[in-house]
Amino acid sequence: YPSEFLMQKITEDNQVPVHLHVSVSLQYVAGLKGRALVEFFHSNIAEVENEELRHLMWSSVLFYKTPNVEVMACVLLSTKAIYFLLDDSFIHADEHQSDFWNKENSDCENSSFHLSCCFVLKLNDLQSVNVGLFDQYFRITGHSADHIITCLTRDSYNTHTFIQQLMAVLSLLARTPSPEPVDKDFYSEFGSKNTGKMENYELIHSSRVKFIYPNEEEIGDLAFLVAEKMDGLTNLPSLNILLYVLAFQVNHVEGSAQNTSSLQPKTLILTSSDLFLFDEDYISYPLPEFAKEPPKRDKYQLADGRRIRDLDRVLMGYQTYPQALTFVFDDVQNQDLMQNLTLDHFGE
Repeated sequence: YPSEFLMQKITEDNQVPVHLHVSVSLQYVAGLKGRALVEFFHSNIAEVENEELRHLMWSSVLFYKTPNVEVMACVLLSTKAIYFLLDDSFIHADEHQSDFWNKENSDCENSSFHLSCCFVLKLNDLQSVNVGLFDQYFRITGHSADHIITCLTRDSYNTHTFIQQLMAVLSLLARTPSPEPVDKDFYSEFGSKNTGKMENYELIHSSRVKFIYPNEEEIGDLAFLVAEKMDGLTNLPSLNILLYVLAFQVNHVEGSAQNTSSLQPKTLILTSSDLFLFDEDYISYPLPEFAKEPPKRDKYQLADGRRIRDLDRVLMGYQTYPQALTFVFDDVQNQDLMQNLTLDHFGE
C-alpha cells in the first residue's frame, strides 16, 4: 500500500480550482505529489495508524451552523473517516464559531508556521448522504448539527466519483446487520397504496447509511416556484426548466490595486423564456431529524431574472474551464412593444 494507480489518481485529483483562492497552508498541500501526499496524510491528518487514503477532492464546503460562509476545503476520504482540511480564513470569518472551533494555537498567526483546521467526520457516525439536483452538490449528515456538511462540487463528475468511493469504503465497515425484513403477503404488499407526497428516492447501503436522491417532484416544485416569480406571465404546463447549474456571479471590485473580482455563489436556472439567478440554501433542506423549527430563509430566493427576448448578446471568455459568460441585456425593462397596441397611444 498504496498502489501506483491510486497514487497517480490522487496526484491528478490534487488540483485546486483556478478560480478559487486558497490560503498558503492549502497551497502547500496542493503542491504535494504521489508518495509525499500519502506521507503527509499519515503524519499530519490520519487518526489511526492502519487507515488507508482512498480519495482526494477539492471542493467548497458549507457547515450547517454557518450556512452563509462558503469555504474552500481539501476533502480526504479514508477507510475510517472523511477529513475536511479547511482554509484558515474560515476560522476568522464568523465570531460565532468560537465554540465550534477550539482555537488553541492563535499565537502562531504571525509566524511562518501555517495552520489549517481539520474537521473529521468518522464513517461510523455517518447517517445519510443527500445528493442535490443534477449532482451539483451533496450533503453529508452525521448525528448532530455539528456534523452536517455540504460539498458544493458544482460538477456532476466529482460528485459521482466521491459517492462511488464513499460507498466502496462503507462496504468495508463491520456494522451489525439490520434485522431481517418480515415477509409480506401479496395483499399487504399491493393493497395499501400510499396516496401522500412521494418520498425522495432512497438507497439504503449495506452499512445502513442512506443515500437520498431527488425525485421528479423537486423539479416540478422548482418549476412552480419559477412560474410564481414570473408574475404569471406564462402558463405553468409550458414552462420547462432547461438548465440548473451552480455558478458564481462575478462582481468586479472598483478601486482595488489589482483587477480583482469577487465571486458570489448563485444558482442559475434557464427556462424557455427567462434566465434566473437564485440564492439557494444548500445546507438546510431537507430538514434534519433533530431540527426544531424551519430555517430562517426559503430554499430559493430570487436574486435576478431577465427575459430571453431582452438578451442582446453573450460574451464568452477564451480561458479554460470554468468558462466566464457575460450576458448583455437591453436596457429597456418590461417594455413589451406588442401588448398595448389596442390602446389609443395618440390620445391623452
